[in-house]
Amino acid sequence: MTTQTILPVDTESIQNISKRNNEPSWLTELRINALKLASQLELPRLEKTRIDRWNTQAYGTYQDYDVIESLEKLPASVQDLIKDQEVEGNLIVQHNSGVVYTKLSSELAAQGVIFKDLHTAARENEELVKSYLHKAIEVDENLITSLHAALWNGGVFLYVPKNVEITIPLQAIYLTDKGQATFAPHILIIADTNSTVTYVDNYVSGELDGEVLHNGSVEIFVKAGAKVRYATVHQMSSEVTDLSYRRAIVENDGVIEWIVGEMNAGNTMSDTNSILKGNGSSSDSKVIAVGSGSQKLNYTTRAQHFGKNTPSQMITRAVLREQSTAIINGITKIEHGASKADGQQTEKVLMLSPKARGDANPILLIDEDDVTAGHAASVGQVNAEQVYYLMSRGITRTEAEALIIYGFLAPVVSQIPLKGLQTQLQSLVERKLGR
Repeated sequence: MTTQTILPVDTESIQNISKRNNEPSWLTELRINALKLASQLELPRLEKTRIDRWNTQAYGTYQDYDVIESLEKLPASVQDLIKDQEVEGNLIVQHNSGVVYTKLSSELAAQGVIFKDLHTAARENEELVKSYLHKAIEVDENLITSLHAALWNGGVFLYVPKNVEITIPLQAIYLTDKGQATFAPHILIIADTNSTVTYVDNYVSGELDGEVLHNGSVEIFVKAGAKVRYATVHQMSSEVTDLSYRRAIVENDGVIEWIVGEMNAGNTMSDTNSILKGNGSSSDSKVIAVGSGSQKLNYTTRAQHFGKNTPSQMITRAVLREQSTAIINGITKIEHGASKADGQQTEKVLMLSPKARGDANPILLIDEDDVTAGHAASVGQVNAEQVYYLMSRGITRTEAEALIIYGFLAPVVSQIPLKGLQTQLQSLVERKLGR
């Protein structure tokens, strides 16, 4: 059986979409070639997860959109999110198939910062986009990546020039609320030499009239001495199947920091990968996840060490309730020649129900002698003795379990340097736990 029968579009549709967005010819050709590749590729094979049983067909169709001048025209849920996050003038909003709002402060624009939707950047910053697009996450990796390359829409292009340090977060919101609309944003970030930037985004869903597949990609290029902090929160409903690839290529003395909040209600696969290419490059990954209902979750965090003296740290903590299941993978790969590398990882899963299932898989792959590496993993139920102890102090069982859960997640949440994001994640955890 081939995958050709499940392709969601044909070549003519791709050409029409590209023409509607006034894309350059090289991008149209790239999309068409990606679609051809998709007919020959298969779905990725995930550890202990049958992704072929998920709804990976709900791409819908490309929907036209209208650009808005005021945030007041956005749905109330998005306005509340903007208010809670205290956006300070640097914001992009995607609504279903396209970016409807873009704002960059005059101060950052004057420093040469580029922050716009990727369609526009492909026209206005053609050589820059062409040099980096699909270079971290390649088109031919699997069916998901090839279809993303063919169908991506909206998204963000962020370029930070050499020696520019941005002290306030740049933010984006991705909203899906139409079941028939293709929703596949692509984020492309380039931090030039010795620059610093924090980027925060939220993926949310409104009331949907059908199922949606989010097929998203994030590519980050961290040049020598640059520092990128990427924070993302996914809080989409059970009608949304979420497939996300994130990858950073880090050069000499560069730093990538990932902060990932997985708060979806639907089936979710995410793969977050730091490629430590340069000497002295480093990565720090923090993932917090809560599963509920009958969710199927598969989270993989990777660090691949090529350069010398490259430290990586991964921390993942997941809480599972009801019948949810999760596969948590941590993979540290130290290549031959990456001497003095240091790869550390911790995966912990807390199950709140006897029907919940969690699996933590720490993996170390080491091809160099002069390195340091370590891992820790645990999977278990809420400690009954801890619950009893707290109840003996006059605390109800519900409150006792909540305190234990917050204590379990606190080592990750407390390390998040963005106070607004800390508050948001705490609120989402309470909501996911039904409290």
